[in-house]
Amino acid sequence: MKLNWTLVLIFSLFFYPLTQAQEKLAERIISLGPVLTEEIYLLGGEDRLVGVTTYCTRPEAAKLKERVGSIQDINIEKVVALKPDLVLSTVLTDPRAKEKLRSLGIKVVDVPNARDFNGVCEVFKMVAQILGRDKEAEAIIAASRQKVVALTSSLKAVKKVSVFVQVGVNPLVTIGQGAFVNDLITMAGGANIVTEEGYVQYSREMVLKQAPDVILISSMGFDGAREKVNWERFSSLKVVTEKRINILDEYLLCSPTPVSFVETLKVIMGYVHPEIKS
Repeated sequence: MKLNWTLVLIFSLFFYPLTQAQEKLAERIISLGPVLTEEIYLLGGEDRLVGVTTYCTRPEAAKLKERVGSIQDINIEKVVALKPDLVLSTVLTDPRAKEKLRSLGIKVVDVPNARDFNGVCEVFKMVAQILGRDKEAEAIIAASRQKVVALTSSLKAVKKVSVFVQVGVNPLVTIGQGAFVNDLITMAGGANIVTEEGYVQYSREMVLKQAPDVILISSMGFDGAREKVNWERFSSLKVVTEKRINILDEYLLCSPTPVSFVETLKVIMGYVHPEIKS
């Protein structure tokens, strides 16, 4: 029997979208992380966002979304009542809450933490794929990469400046290697005095001994202004005499989208190398 290749071609074109169809995109999404919420808005997917945490306050419109608890303490009943077809969780989300939601038939996708700028971009791509906004993500990432190159190109000949970042009090907590904050410091022409990985408990004595050129305080749940005064008591410290203790908005170090990464890099560069006009 002779095949009619015209009919075969028409048949294949008609059924291709059905056989190769992607999984249906989620229409009711709950975000359990501030950075995820911000990325959904950046990608124009806010109409599908039905629930967020109490910490999801950026952009301003996110404050109007239904609250389902904090980053770690999730109200399961509230989540279920919102009838999501997808919940985006973070590494801070209570594993028991995720297990419970999955047992109730709710799809939960774990979104990893980014360790550097490339990781920030990859996480953004992951969220974009979930929303079906891949092209939008590529455009945003390309623009952000271009801005990073423009900013860092002015630092090629500068001397590295030692930096200490404080994100906690009692105990004193800092951020070491293998985190996007460390990538920010390096890109800004600085060198992190902390050689350990991740979040690290430190002591004032260790900071005083290493005598960093710059101290950056991110007031995550504590009074940054008061902590700055505490450091200024050590009047012989170079960072004090040169007035290089600075307070960062907490969101600059905890919500790394490709766009906010560039904004944070610019701010940190201003503190680490104020002589460079960006």
